[in-house]
Amino acid sequence: MTASDEALALHREAPAIDFHADTLMWSRWVGYDVHKHHEPPLPLNALGGHVDVPRMREGGMGAQFFGLVSLPFMGRTRGLARAVHEQIDALDAALLRDPAGLQLVKTADELDACNKAGAMGALLGIEGAHALEGDLDTLDAFAKRGVRYLGLLHFSANEAGCPAYGTGRRDGEGLTPWGRKLVERCESLGVIVDLAHINKRGFLDACEMATKPPVVSHTGVLGAFEHWRNIDDEQLKAVANKGGVIGVIFCPRFLGGDGLAPVVKHLKHILDVVGEDAPALGSDWDGFIVPTRPLADPRGLPDLTDALLQAGVAPRVVAKILRGNAMRVLRES
Repeated sequence: MTASDEALALHREAPAIDFHADTLMWSRWVGYDVHKHHEPPLPLNALGGHVDVPRMREGGMGAQFFGLVSLPFMGRTRGLARAVHEQIDALDAALLRDPAGLQLVKTADELDACNKAGAMGALLGIEGAHALEGDLDTLDAFAKRGVRYLGLLHFSANEAGCPAYGTGRRDGEGLTPWGRKLVERCESLGVIVDLAHINKRGFLDACEMATKPPVVSHTGVLGAFEHWRNIDDEQLKAVANKGGVIGVIFCPRFLGGDGLAPVVKHLKHILDVVGEDAPALGSDWDGFIVPTRPLADPRGLPDLTDALLQAGVAPRVVAKILRGNAMRVLRES
């Protein structure tokens, strides 16, 4: 597709912010260069090679939240914090190579200044509290390095609670006492609580106690497609009632089909249920997914903007989905 002038103008007005890409995992593992223009190397654009600064710029982006991944395979509990620090180290090295191209930002004001200077913004989020290795003070160290959100769970149970799917799944159990202390510590440090991957009971517990907006960095919604990875309307309302946002994932398996229409369907369901302050983008680029073909990388974002406009979403609301809602949460957290 070729994006319309209206869509391109919207991206100039509201350079897009995406809530989740696992790019730095590949930088740590194989030396992936975020400054170099890539093409996804695998069939169907699977798994990686999705995000880099040239394609962010071409797709009308302003910033990418980079997810920091640590994988507690076979019960491994040590070395997880180090894995996160090594991904931040990889970003730091990339920033030094071209500070005019990519800048680490922590606040909405810093991101605005970064984009006005012509650079892309990099924000950081951790995927799973297992990376803290059971020590709340570890979060302080991550926050000092620029981490802006913490996902409480990933695909295995940890000290905070249980996953929606994966090892240690227990649907009836909510946040642990340690998990509640962790939510409080996040809010005291200005670290946004991310509710992707957590089970529903823990999800609602975290929303109930939240005093600052939480996010769901990358998810689908059950009202648009039935899948274990997606959240229901009660969860949408719990997040929205605390001023939070929901980033819609770009994975057809969770969306219920390939193409732009399923992404629009999920975003519109959020709009219909909880209003225009809640929807956002949460691609899961460079994660272990096959992305929808039109959104195989950031170059497709203006086409998504066109699809939203054609579906009757007002330009003002599209701008909030692209950027405004994420910026508000950065300011309020």
